[in-house]
Amino acid sequence: MQRRHFLGAGLALPALPALFNTARAAPAYPASPITLIVAYVAGGSTDQRARQFGAFMAQALGQPVIVQNRPGAAGNIGTEAVARAKPDGYTLGMGNLAPLSVNRSLMPAGGFDPVSSLTMIALIERGPLMLVVNADSPHRDVPSLLAAARAKPGGFSYGSSGVGSAHHLSGELLKSLTGAPVTHVPYKGGAAAVTDLIGGHLDFLFEPMYSAIPYTRSGKLRALAITSEHRSPIASDVPTMAQAGVPGFHMENWQGLIGPAGMPPAVVQQLNEVVNRALQDPAIREQMLAQGNELGGGTPREFTDLVRAESIRWQALIARTGIAVN
Repeated sequence: MQRRHFLGAGLALPALPALFNTARAAPAYPASPITLIVAYVAGGSTDQRARQFGAFMAQALGQPVIVQNRPGAAGNIGTEAVARAKPDGYTLGMGNLAPLSVNRSLMPAGGFDPVSSLTMIALIERGPLMLVVNADSPHRDVPSLLAAARAKPGGFSYGSSGVGSAHHLSGELLKSLTGAPVTHVPYKGGAAAVTDLIGGHLDFLFEPMYSAIPYTRSGKLRALAITSEHRSPIASDVPTMAQAGVPGFHMENWQGLIGPAGMPPAVVQQLNEVVNRALQDPAIREQMLAQGNELGGGTPREFTDLVRAESIRWQALIARTGIAVN
């Protein structure tokens, strides 16, 4: 009986090297092209950043990174496509404030929980906004603007690129903190809102810094404040909202690299390291800082904590103000 057992074990032994060879032959990640989903249209700021980082990632990882645009539903369509993908690291996405921390509170019927459905790989950047007025506006500081709004209840307007956008949330945060009776005017895009502000059809606007700076430098718009917690090196004469008389005001749009939930930890760590290396690249750093953005970086846990904290924060504002998607 023992002899038969020994012989059986001996017969099985030749198969063991084949098993070890199979394990050794498993291809290292990545072994094929990576798809990077952008939940917005081609040519926009998120798309441009995705292509910039995609090029760096392709060089660092030795495989093509193919940017795929899937816009719609305020970023939800593309973001949910990432969540539904196989969690093997070959489908990634650019995730930002709206689909990761705002939309669930605005569109609860969707039932999409970004934190449980996605892997937060690495924060890429934070982008403050500027409170801007027409260059011919009589308002040269925030207190003057708020006084005018209070003197004209319901007739003082600000624009945004749509309900739930960073522009819109900034305006509602201002309204919540100051009680100023300002009226929200949503547009189909930020560019249209800027055009109407320049044309005198709006009273003010919270505009992302990267797009506001060219207008302030050309003299078409005037910046009254910036929404970050500290002044920007490229606009050091512009106070923060807190310095301008609205304590507790803080808003930054942000975005980072995401993937489906359940990705292998080693792949997540590898991708996180690539993003952190990209943020040290002189050309990438120079462009991001010149646009007024703050560099991201850090660990997947830190990015996840940011998404959770921002979700709680904006859910509270949305509930308090009654913001809703019509």
